[in-house]
Amino acid sequence: MTPRSLATCASVLALCLIGAASPGFSGEAARDRTAPFAVAAVQGSAPNFTGINNWFNSAPLNIADLRGKVVLVDFWTYGCVNCVNTLPHVVELYAKYKDRGLVVVGVHTPEFPFERSASNVQAALKRHRITYPVAQDNDSKTWNAYRNQYWPAQYIVDQSGKIVFHHDGEGQYDQIDRTIARLLNANS
Repeated sequence: MTPRSLATCASVLALCLIGAASPGFSGEAARDRTAPFAVAAVQGSAPNFTGINNWFNSAPLNIADLRGKVVLVDFWTYGCVNCVNTLPHVVELYAKYKDRGLVVVGVHTPEFPFERSASNVQAALKRHRITYPVAQDNDSKTWNAYRNQYWPAQYIVDQSGKIVFHHDGEGQYDQIDRTIARLLNANS
């Protein structure tokens, strides 16, 4: 493990631990978890998937072609423990909402050289029972287009193509579910 990757792993772990221990630490005001949920303010248009090396479980996708759908963009890599911990939740969301208009796009952006292998990514998809579309972003072009900084990271894109929710790390599974359900119900 290189010093840079060790520092990256330590930073992500520290952020996860701090976030889990003190939800208000990051500047987010503590809020009543029983209060009605509101979708976050629009954060801008979702960038397109760019510089993708391979698509798994799908033909190439274009964010503009997904208008009218709710899209969960999940940045991950199979060598990241935190990413692997989130995968069952993402798989569950896909199974729960795919017939109601949710599209999940996994963006596999490797941190280490061995994670660049298409056959290794395919093996990870089988191992984790991932059937939703996955883009292999070996050159981090989609990662950079989203200005993403962490593994894992989830972005929810509404039917008009706007990012309305962003979360880095593990957790907030109920909030992600509620956001998706609310967007899908608004379109019903």
